[in-house]
Amino acid sequence: MDLGTANTVVYVRGRGIVLAEPSVVALQTTNGIDRVIAVGDDAKLMMGKTPDDIRAIRPLRNGVISDIEVAEQMIKSFIAKAQGGRGRLLSSPEMVICVPSGSTGVERRAIRDAASNAGARRVHLIDEPMAAAIGAELPVTHPIGSLIVDVGGGTTEVGVISIGGLHLATSIRTGGDQMDDAIVSMIRRCHNLQIGESTAERVKKEIGSAFVPADGPGRRCVIKGRDLVRGVPHEIEVTQAEIAEALSEPLSQIVSVVRSALESTAPEIAADIVESGIVMAGGDALLDGIATLLSHETGLPVTIAEDPLNCTALGAGRTLEDATLAGVLHAG
Repeated sequence: MDLGTANTVVYVRGRGIVLAEPSVVALQTTNGIDRVIAVGDDAKLMMGKTPDDIRAIRPLRNGVISDIEVAEQMIKSFIAKAQGGRGRLLSSPEMVICVPSGSTGVERRAIRDAASNAGARRVHLIDEPMAAAIGAELPVTHPIGSLIVDVGGGTTEVGVISIGGLHLATSIRTGGDQMDDAIVSMIRRCHNLQIGESTAERVKKEIGSAFVPADGPGRRCVIKGRDLVRGVPHEIEVTQAEIAEALSEPLSQIVSVVRSALESTAPEIAADIVESGIVMAGGDALLDGIATLLSHETGLPVTIAEDPLNCTALGAGRTLEDATLAGVLHAG
């Protein structure tokens, strides 16, 4: 299970990816007691539109659990969906869960406890860069250096991998959520329009780019929100150039952490990376131009994994199927 800030992806042995839904839970409060009424896709549709007694929340922030009780309910719901009525034999599954490489012992214990309380028989943890590298089919068990950059919703993970271990791993709490926040702030500042997270994410996917177009404002997108001056619903048009400018700060932080990792890499491994280049994974690796930007800033070839959104979950799942990969797991 890739338990992400923005999305959770579940891989089941022998079946592959069976679930990919937003990491969102909708809670209804009655007489001071919270009750889960929706999880995943259904809960995300409610974000920003709920009445006073219902709230749609994300139980993870920056790749780690911020609300353990809600996270347990979400994991339990996703396990039930993934099993799909296949009987009781899988009611207490053995699980591998991805965690940010920079997470603390307390944060890792919270994830392990949440999964155990949700019904897992045994819980293993795996560092996200390692899982992403396995999912991208990099030669992680060979004496060959590889560099993976996993741009997720809450964090960006950078891992230098060789001979089944992380030679170097670094993580920053900058990812897709911070890109969305940057878009919200820019539109509020420049257009006096307040928009929600879902609208910002849609704009990013439709016209987001790592580069300001050289031949004008680029593509355009119509967005709706609340006019902050008049206090009424309003519609405006934003350009690709504006969005690219808004994204420049979070993208520069991602480039900076990758360059820092390269500067700390051992010379022999660095020589391998010159040949193999950088591989990108994570949902926000699909941002238009991000691979080109990283290649330009590092001078190295950059490729995007075949299935960047599901890459980390695929890698975590393969550790249970391939005995040669068992050494990358942190047993629980």
